[in-house]
Amino acid sequence: MSGRLIEAIAAGKVPTPECARTLGIDILGYDLGTHSVELTFEGKPEFANPIGIVQGGFLSAMLDDCMGLASTTFLAVGEFAPTLSINVQFHRPVKIGKVRGTGRVTKPGRDILHLAGELFQDDKLVASATAMVRKMA
Repeated sequence: MSGRLIEAIAAGKVPTPECARTLGIDILGYDLGTHSVELTFEGKPEFANPIGIVQGGFLSAMLDDCMGLASTTFLAVGEFAPTLSINVQFHRPVKIGKVRGTGRVTKPGRDILHLAGELFQDDKLVASATAMVRKMA
């Protein structure tokens, strides 16, 4: 094990945060070379707005988890990286059900990491985001 935080998370040595559990997160895979992750989430009925689609705040949280987990491919165990900024775009409505997410580090820096993430449903892009996080010990 290289000591990367994502490996400790995937091995169950770091507990899944309750907020991620609420979103129904499941790690499908990660790549330490490309600093990327692939995840799934569960768009639950309780996440729906009055017209029956997943409310944007939940999608934003899913994107934050995609990018946050991507940052863990760059971080060592014991480091963390709180979000400094996030910019979300919604492309189409999201139905109740499975949502696939991807995240990656687009520009690693000494203290600041730039990230990108996407959400897909039925193989169609439904939301995307960029963010910056600050590495901290």
